[in-house]
Amino acid sequence: MLTTEKASATFTATRVLERLCEADRIIAFRVEWRDDAGAVRVNRGWRVQQTNLLGPYKGGLRWDSGVDLSVLKFLAFEQAFKNALTGLPLGAAKGGADFDPAGRSEAEIERFATAFMAALAPHIGPDLDVPAGDIGVGARELGIMSRVWSRQNGGRWGGALTGKPPSLGGSAMRAEATGYGLIHFTRAMLAEIGDDPEGKRIAISGRGNVSEHAVRKAMALGAKVVTLSGRAGTWVAPDGLGADALDWLLAARGDAAGDPPAALGLRFVEGARPWAEGAAEGAEIALPCATQNELGLEDARALADGGCRLLAEGANMPLTAKAEAHLTGDGVIQAPGKAANAGGVAVSGLEMQQNAGYARWPAERVDSALREIMCDIHAALKAERAGCCTPSGGIDYRRAANVAGYRRLARAMVDAGV
Repeated sequence: MLTTEKASATFTATRVLERLCEADRIIAFRVEWRDDAGAVRVNRGWRVQQTNLLGPYKGGLRWDSGVDLSVLKFLAFEQAFKNALTGLPLGAAKGGADFDPAGRSEAEIERFATAFMAALAPHIGPDLDVPAGDIGVGARELGIMSRVWSRQNGGRWGGALTGKPPSLGGSAMRAEATGYGLIHFTRAMLAEIGDDPEGKRIAISGRGNVSEHAVRKAMALGAKVVTLSGRAGTWVAPDGLGADALDWLLAARGDAAGDPPAALGLRFVEGARPWAEGAAEGAEIALPCATQNELGLEDARALADGGCRLLAEGANMPLTAKAEAHLTGDGVIQAPGKAANAGGVAVSGLEMQQNAGYARWPAERVDSALREIMCDIHAALKAERAGCCTPSGGIDYRRAANVAGYRRLARAMVDAGV
């Protein structure tokens, strides 16, 4: 086995980073469909197949008006490092279309999904490229596209997509995967400093799938979740959310969401962010789970001043550069999304295993495997500690995640030759 010094020299000599930055291939196509009025609509679709060094191309499909090739190329490159960290045989890809499902009828979405997959189907398959969902693409859309892929391939059944409904071969725990995985990773971070989640006050942002399941898992471990948020403001639970409060909050819509029943121990602060002073005050752990760049410099100051000492990213890149720098300067331990929110792609990998073996695992087995994967990711980052440590001697998780992911990809590239 190469020493670190020899490996580094070999990676440089064989121009590993330059090769990793260039996608294996980029597929671009036109998507033609009819809306409910019968008018012909045209969108653009893409699939960036970044690398299959470690396994079949793997990554989500995103439907959003802001999707373009440059966004997908960046996301595919990041996906390569995240997938490498899982230790599973997963390559990396990303795809999508500039189609916005918001405001579209179910029939329109089905027609678009059918047309999109008709164009993409020749380029994917269980041993080639296995897309999953992302923004705008959920289990229903994946179910429709899975059936289209089957028809395009002579009726062949196979795990050409993950995140499908369980009735079509989807895995148990797929909906919970990212949120549960985030808590498993946070638990490993706490264990590293000799602590555990019991009694910890946790500030969480968002009110979507990742947030919901992160809250449920945190509550099951005895933690107190003190915030959740939406576009209009933040819900604060000074004594921690209860199951009834969480269920009400997830179901509430419109004006009702701003007026929680007093018995639930919730209050709504219009326009507030979940990290602001008075919302997450006293929170020892922050888990941003909403969106990119949601946590800015002022939020970082409020968190650090309020006693936060650990942050793990449930969303992709939720911190601004200034927020990250401020938290680092204040000694707040931070884990990047490519490690902390890898639970989703991990369970996608487990779904691929189940599909390949024509098996169905119970939820308990999937969650156990998920926890093992997240703990293995933490162990891989810990192994990089010598070259990736903070001034206080702790693990620099951000640097360690990039180094550990790069190291696995680079070794595979060297072994594969030129």
